[in-house]
Amino acid sequence: MHCLQGRSSFLSFPKLRSIFWRLHHTTASRACSCSKTVSDEKYQDPFKLGRKDLKNLYEDIKKELLVCTAELREMCEYYFDGRGKAFRPMIVVLMARACNIHYNNSKKFTLLWLLKGKWEVQASQRSVAIITEMIHTASLVHDDVIDEANSRRGKMTVNQIWGERKAVLAGDFILSAASLALARIGNTNIVSVLTQVIEDLVRGEFLQLGSKENENERFAHYLEKTFKKTASLIANSCKAVSILGCPDPKVHEIAYQYGKNVGIAFQLIDDVLDFTSCADQMGKPTAADLKLGLATGPVLFACRQFPEINAMIMRRFSLPGDVERAREYVLQSDGVQQTNYLAQRYCHEAMKEISKLRPSPERDALIQLTEMVLTRDK
Repeated sequence: MHCLQGRSSFLSFPKLRSIFWRLHHTTASRACSCSKTVSDEKYQDPFKLGRKDLKNLYEDIKKELLVCTAELREMCEYYFDGRGKAFRPMIVVLMARACNIHYNNSKKFTLLWLLKGKWEVQASQRSVAIITEMIHTASLVHDDVIDEANSRRGKMTVNQIWGERKAVLAGDFILSAASLALARIGNTNIVSVLTQVIEDLVRGEFLQLGSKENENERFAHYLEKTFKKTASLIANSCKAVSILGCPDPKVHEIAYQYGKNVGIAFQLIDDVLDFTSCADQMGKPTAADLKLGLATGPVLFACRQFPEINAMIMRRFSLPGDVERAREYVLQSDGVQQTNYLAQRYCHEAMKEISKLRPSPERDALIQLTEMVLTRDK
């Protein structure tokens, strides 16, 4: 014990406790099914578990956005104010740790392995988390221009303050800074995976703009748009950190499928909240999608009970009273319940995928996250 006191700056008691906790559970997990949790205790809060790796996240993003023009810098930094929960980068760092533990636990296990922190998030994996948040934020800036939105996260949008032209340039600059950060990782596979996200964002926006297809194609169109605009970023970011931490293609597919299913479920719940939450909770106006002429999950399910909604969808809720009537139909139908049920199915698939990894606190936190997606109210 005396020799440990001499190295207190390196091995503090909390760090030792964490190391021996992992030593006990990771060793024990080798003899048990990967579907089990690390202990009989409650799952850890994902946000608390990921907090260490996300410390100074927004400060590090702002370092990527250093420009000589003060106005452009202010516009680019506007949404990086730390108000959000950093949902996407949090998933990314938890997935990174879960994959690192899964891979390293398949090799010879020693206390030295733990002391070297082989389960820790690599610098390149954390860079992916930063890039993920930058791509997401750039897409928000562009979406607000396209939608002519005036509020986001409880405050005015970039386009409302600085105008549409400058907002487009700000979004472009954030994307370019994310691309430079991606290039610095120096891995062509990662570049390929994450540039797919940008392509999907554009294709998803075009799908949304052209959503007048016939009734039979409508739901498939909606789910494809949901994947490209929301889930692709989470799926491919999870895949990217799995590639950096583990050479096994099966693990890459697990990470991708988890992110895909959680991402789709997240957007389905978002579409439900557009009908069930107030504007103060959401930080943006409710019934926003109807006002934009968009038919989301609750509306499409409601069509089965109220076929008259179909005509409104075809004209994109453009006649006076369409938005109010459509909202009433949705709330009278089982559209909200059916969309919630569909989100539960996607979360179940996400849980099934991530349970294929070896037990760890981070893996279990990702399981817990699927429950949080379903119960969120904003």
